[in-house]
Amino acid sequence: MDEEVVLCAASAYEEKFYLNPEFDPLPETVKQELQIMCVLYTADVGGILMLVFDENGNLELKVDHEENDFAFDEIGSVLKIKELQRTKRDLFESLEMFFKMFYLGEEADGE
Repeated sequence: MDEEVVLCAASAYEEKFYLNPEFDPLPETVKQELQIMCVLYTADVGGILMLVFDENGNLELKVDHEENDFAFDEIGSVLKIKELQRTKRDLFESLEMFFKMFYLGEEADGE
């Protein structure tokens, strides 16, 4: 695997949430939490939020916005991402473990 895998994304422009169908096996509560988190983020600061796994199975929060979107809150975006990384740490770590085990075939390391 040499490229990123998108877990989910939300767009303030299209007012839509996308969950990669490959992750349908995730518990419904996890899928709902991801949707709420992403939609609230885009409602607060605008733009597009994507959660992607890199080739090593690390979960990254990527933000994008249209060049002429003057309503996009760049400072708010940085602060919100830091807040999510802090408050959703357990969720993100669990998702990384799930991805590494089921997609990369790594063994659980007894944690």
